[in-house]
Amino acid sequence: MTATITPGAPSALRPALRRPVPLRRRGSGAQRRTAVAWLFLTPFLVVFLVYTAIPTIAALGFSLTDLRGTDLRNPFAVDFVGLANYVWLFADDRFVRDLGNTAVFVLVGVPLTMLIGFALALALNAGARRTRGVFRTIFFAPVVTNVVAVALIWQYAFNTNGTVNEVAANLGFAGPNWLGDPDLAMPVVILLGVWRNFGTAMVLFLAGLQGVPEDVHEAAALDGAGWWRRLWHITVPLLMPTILLVSVLLTVFYLQVFDEPYLLTDGGPLGSTESVALYTYHQFGFGQLGLSSAASFVILVLVAVVSIVQFRLLRPRT
Repeated sequence: MTATITPGAPSALRPALRRPVPLRRRGSGAQRRTAVAWLFLTPFLVVFLVYTAIPTIAALGFSLTDLRGTDLRNPFAVDFVGLANYVWLFADDRFVRDLGNTAVFVLVGVPLTMLIGFALALALNAGARRTRGVFRTIFFAPVVTNVVAVALIWQYAFNTNGTVNEVAANLGFAGPNWLGDPDLAMPVVILLGVWRNFGTAMVLFLAGLQGVPEDVHEAAALDGAGWWRRLWHITVPLLMPTILLVSVLLTVFYLQVFDEPYLLTDGGPLGSTESVALYTYHQFGFGQLGLSSAASFVILVLVAVVSIVQFRLLRPRT
């Protein structure tokens, strides 16, 4: 309601009548919402600082020193060595070999896991909806299964007298020493990694497939496009964001692969299955804290570089 001034009102009252009513400060609500948001973020920030940021910065500092396990009692004996640990790593034949092993994990494990996950997702997407949830649970079970229990089962299955060799003997073949042969141990370890991770790829691909419009496929089918042509020219291009996501996630996993080689072979035989992450763990166990910290940052750089390359190659197609 606006105030009106009558012609007979005193002149002293006119400025007061024209004075605007003071409004509430506009920034108070935004400031209160910001404070509430920071309040909810505080627990995460505390956990992130204590368990991620501070240890990462400390590990970076350790990687530039000659810190060993025996120096924990006398920390002033630690010397700054700069990049000497990194130079020593790439001069170590064992570390270079483990880089090659990790590359094999990535180059074989990632495509194989993606292909199996994609094939299962296609089958589930085309199958009956009533049984889709049951099979999705069955195929996803390896992801949430305890890896230690699974590794024990795999050790027994691929033992010299294990289940796999028994089946081979019944078929008339002599089973080899799977985990004791340097040429056969790596495929077994990669197979365990694929078995543990194809469920994740399957669920992500299935979510992407359910977002592909059906009318596009129906229109292409009416134009005479077969199943394979529709898959290659319609489904795959529309799934490029999902393919990028799955590729990055699996690559990060295989670059940091640790559980499978550690539990099955502990990096053997003859170091044929030792990854860079397992090398880092072994150096830490030997008391080489500075060297193990440098190795962990090499893994971090590898993950960052490979992820950037994947985004550069696949992102334009999404």
